[in-house]
Amino acid sequence: MTVSGADRGRSQPSFAALLRVFTRIGFLSFGGPAGQIALMHRELVEQRSWVAEEDFLHALNFCHLLPGPEAQQLATWIGWRLHGMRGGLAAGMLFVVPGAAVMLALSMLYAVAANLGWVAALFLGVKAAVLAIVVQALLRIAGRALDTGAKRALAAAAFVGLFAFALPFPLIVLGAGVIGMLIARAQPDWLALKPSGTPGALPARPWRTTVLSVLVWGAIWAAPMALIAVTLGQGHVLWQVGAFFSQLAIVTFGGAYAVLAYMAQEAVQGFGWLQAGEMADGLGLAETTPGPLILVTQFVGYLAAYRAPEPFTPLVAGLLGAGLTTWVTFAPCFLWIFALAPWIDRLGQAVWLKGGLAAVTAAVVGVIANLTAWFALHVLFARVGVVEAGMLRLSWPELASFDWRAGVLTALAFALAFGARWGVLRLLAACAAGGLVLSAL
Repeated sequence: MTVSGADRGRSQPSFAALLRVFTRIGFLSFGGPAGQIALMHRELVEQRSWVAEEDFLHALNFCHLLPGPEAQQLATWIGWRLHGMRGGLAAGMLFVVPGAAVMLALSMLYAVAANLGWVAALFLGVKAAVLAIVVQALLRIAGRALDTGAKRALAAAAFVGLFAFALPFPLIVLGAGVIGMLIARAQPDWLALKPSGTPGALPARPWRTTVLSVLVWGAIWAAPMALIAVTLGQGHVLWQVGAFFSQLAIVTFGGAYAVLAYMAQEAVQGFGWLQAGEMADGLGLAETTPGPLILVTQFVGYLAAYRAPEPFTPLVAGLLGAGLTTWVTFAPCFLWIFALAPWIDRLGQAVWLKGGLAAVTAAVVGVIANLTAWFALHVLFARVGVVEAGMLRLSWPELASFDWRAGVLTALAFALAFGARWGVLRLLAACAAGGLVLSAL
């Protein structure tokens, strides 16, 4: 990797200092990827000068190309840049572990308390707040990503394909990527792609490092699945959990919001692991914890195994399900970084790759719009059916099942989020309290 002039003058931290700073970041990384990236920029670029501004932004663009949580991958890349593989492991794990520990505790509590009346009332308010948070994310991403007519068309097509025809999420993402690559070659201005500058001296192609990283981390990724296949068999819920979330790790472009509707559809309708409302509860819990929002997968994995525990006790099965889900969600992130980070400068010159990313980002706006519609239906209505006619497969609510309490709490959430501009934690607390008040009335 080439070193910029700004990067030559940066300070080189000790490994102990890296551990201290990333432990701090891990406990303070609230607010989704935007807030987490801003926190790392302040801590590592502005205050400590460990990474040059140019390299930070270059790496961030690179992480947007990869499936998985971009903020966690950026943390892994920074650790790798400063202290090699052990630095990448330390930074990436410290970014995840605090939030994962909190999410596990909340999942355990939820599993035993979800049927209590006051808990249901509290989570009714949480779900209303989550709906407002998802709409905020949709508007923020759309405002940044949809700056051309072609991108707006891709977003609209993605929404219609998912909401009206129930097309598979991986097909939407991969199809958008291929379309973007083709547009980049023929009409790059349709995607507002800037021509690449004159490339400087590039490093030799690091094939040996990449192949070795893929082999090692592929084996690490697959190890628990091999153990489950040998001991429990492919019919066990743990195999289903591991296989599903391994697949999800490959197509998770655009962050957690982009895959939540697909995850919910499969977890609720495909596998029957949990109810639609519980999926919204899980997202609400994930919003309250530090670390990547994709930790909501841990909640799903815990409940899936907890409710089909044989031959274990429910608690042990839940712990295994949560651990397995976290493993197969984040092990691929280390694989992508350690295998591809040495190629970052070469990839930065690939216009076709930038086109694919731009198109996927545009399609993700449509995907999040579908998630917004899915959440709105399941928060505001007690019963949601499916209208099928030919290829059309449209979710539609029973209007008589409208929940007026959810409507009131949703109106409160939107007023606080968009009018008063409250932050996520304050908004969740206020709406949860509102749910308890309405339950008492």
